Amino acid sequence: MNTQSNTLPESFGSQGSAPAALSATRPFYWSVRRELWEYRSIYLAPLAVAGVILLGFVFVLIPLPQTMRAVSSLDAAHQRAALAQPYDFAAGLIMGAAFLVSIFYSLDTLYGERRDRSIWFWKSLPVSDLTTVLAKASIPLLVLPMVAFVITVVIQSIMLLLSSVVLLASGLSVATLWTQLELYQTLLGLLYHLVTVHMLWYAPIYAWLLLVSAWARRTPFLWAVLPPLAIDIFEKVAFHSSHFVALLEYRFSGGSEAVASMQGDFPIHPGMHLTPLNFLSSPGLWIGLVVFAAFLTAAVRLRRYQGPI
Repeated sequence: MNTQSNTLPESFGSQGSAPAALSATRPFYWSVRRELWEYRSIYLAPLAVAGVILLGFVFVLIPLPQTMRAVSSLDAAHQRAALAQPYDFAAGLIMGAAFLVSIFYSLDTLYGERRDRSIWFWKSLPVSDLTTVLAKASIPLLVLPMVAFVITVVIQSIMLLLSSVVLLASGLSVATLWTQLELYQTLLGLLYHLVTVHMLWYAPIYAWLLLVSAWARRTPFLWAVLPPLAIDIFEKVAFHSSHFVALLEYRFSGGSEAVASMQGDFPIHPGMHLTPLNFLSSPGLWIGLVVFAAFLTAAVRLRRYQGPI
């Protein structure tokens, strides 16, 4: 009896060590799931834009046979420009929608839980402030770019399939369409753009918005805009320069390093030459990541001590 009673706790402890190790990432996983449950616009807004794109693409399909006959006499570059325009436009709209959702989500997520007083409930759970803020930061940095990419892949594939059906029904070949679009090379470039610009280059922008969301007691949008505006006015009055505005434009435009690394026109040209090493070695990237870490650390500390509004 004594032998059995002594061995039971040991076996129980050995079996429980593996789940304990696995549970280390569960708070982060469920925190991300919580954001997807609470903010359905994360995926509904890009999906709504995609639906509008498909509806508008019907008007492109109607004259498509005539368009194919008209572009057949053009050179390869002009053929690609004419045929790829709807696909490039679709990718740009979906990415733009995801970027706007990222902006408004970052401004509201930490402010909203203080406004509706749900912050006390979430703080009562065994989830640290660091885990919560990192989960919220992962939405604009990881989730939304990937949602935009997946939706773009699906939408452009549907558009290409519908175009092929219309051309085959009209007795035309689809070889020119498939050859000029080079859709999968374009999608690879789009993924590169999302990683370099939307995930890495825009990281300090999202961190600043999260910091404002954790600090502001009302109208976080104004508090996100007023400090940069005040700095700009002070610089113009005191030094008669606009370096700070130029810095903000440089960051919002994607930066010369990020754009030059793609060496092609936006959205993406399939024949472009990717140079990720030039982008990864640029000072603007690493300075932005340091600023991102500082803003995110401040947001974690603010959430730790802030209560409901």
